[in-house]
Amino acid sequence: MVRNRTIWATAALLTATLGVAAAPAEASPVTATRAATACPTGWGSLDKTYLAGTSTPVTNVRTGRHDCYDRFVIDVPGAGAGQLGFSVGYVDQLEQDASGRPIPVGGGAILDVRVNAPAYDPETGASTYPGRVAQPLPGVNLTGYSTFRDTRYAGSFEGVTQFGLGVRARLPFRVLRLAGALVVDVAHTW
Repeated sequence: MVRNRTIWATAALLTATLGVAAAPAEASPVTATRAATACPTGWGSLDKTYLAGTSTPVTNVRTGRHDCYDRFVIDVPGAGAGQLGFSVGYVDQLEQDASGRPIPVGGGAILDVRVNAPAYDPETGASTYPGRVAQPLPGVNLTGYSTFRDTRYAGSFEGVTQFGLGVRARLPFRVLRLAGALVVDVAHTW
């Protein structure tokens, strides 16, 4: 009887061992995370500019978190991608267009983000974006972001709307022009 139990136990152990050996090896969570977050960007941190403009107004600003970068989106519904001119670059201090008023922005570095679109209706002058100058952007919550630290509205003057984006450090970024939106992605690392 003891011999039968020993044979059955040995057979069960052998089957389990062979089953494990035959099963494909899965990546550990650490290995899978490293593979998923290998983020070569090649974007750089120098100023980026595109000369164009639209009278279609800015209506909203939103942000998003991604594996390799944080995303800042300025919605300009109805504007074509080719119409969205911009100027984006790192500055020592955010200064409001025309007045030169300094606007404090938190973070280790500041991106001055300008889109060549008004934040008001050009015919009536009525505001189309609810931001208040020198205040954080309405509806934007940066809790849990890897790179973004602060946002500020700097106003809209002569068809150009300006934002301050506080980031953790001077990191590489890219600017994308899409139909109806200008996108600024800032990488988590170099």
